[in-house]
Amino acid sequence: MTEPWILPDWPAPRGVHAAVTTRHGPGISAGPYARFNLGLRSGDAAEAVASNRDALHHALDLPAAPRWLRQVHGTMVAQLGPLASADEPQADAAVAHLSGTVLAILTADCMPVLFCSEDGARIGAAHAGWRGLAAGVLEATVAAMGTAPTRLLAWLGPCIGAVSYEVGEEVRTAFVERSPEAANCFTATRPGHWHCDLAGLARQRLAAAGVTRVHGGGFDTFADPRFYSYRRDGASSGRFASVIWRD
Repeated sequence: MTEPWILPDWPAPRGVHAAVTTRHGPGISAGPYARFNLGLRSGDAAEAVASNRDALHHALDLPAAPRWLRQVHGTMVAQLGPLASADEPQADAAVAHLSGTVLAILTADCMPVLFCSEDGARIGAAHAGWRGLAAGVLEATVAAMGTAPTRLLAWLGPCIGAVSYEVGEEVRTAFVERSPEAANCFTATRPGHWHCDLAGLARQRLAAAGVTRVHGGGFDTFADPRFYSYRRDGASSGRFASVIWRD
């Protein structure tokens, strides 16, 4: 039986918990969204997504409902507490310092990045597709954590792997113009096109921001059928979630 969750392998302090869902979780979505789609704006039936989100809450015994975001590939960071409202804040990252708060990031090839302070007092989560990564969403999240970067830990969640992710010249230029060393994360494929290593770029950006304790990586959502992949499945792709919370 396929496990419904991936638990991050990182030295998070006691009281900080995290998990990544797969499409094999306890959901009811059907067709191309089968079965544990958590994306409300993916084209799936809203009733199915609501049921799946409720199942996530109970299956992981979360202390509160996850704080979902309206993600737009930007750099806005929301400061959140455990009590959710009917509206989802428009942001691509969130941080929290109140116990019982559950942060959630939805992806389907973009990279989720989870953060915590070494004392476990603060947590964060970011949605880093190439646009947000280039624009500085990780740096914005680090700044919003309110903790010295040297005292932070980060975990890179499942994203599309470099061998599966061919991009155009505009993507490479967006990174290399800001940091020449970013060229090391691109491998030429054909004229004007490159394989892009999102995880490598994230490590570079985090290191530049002072975060050196970085774990995770090594996934490929395009090649791994456990995950939803927009590049593989197109508009009918669901979304999986990366969640982090404090006791």
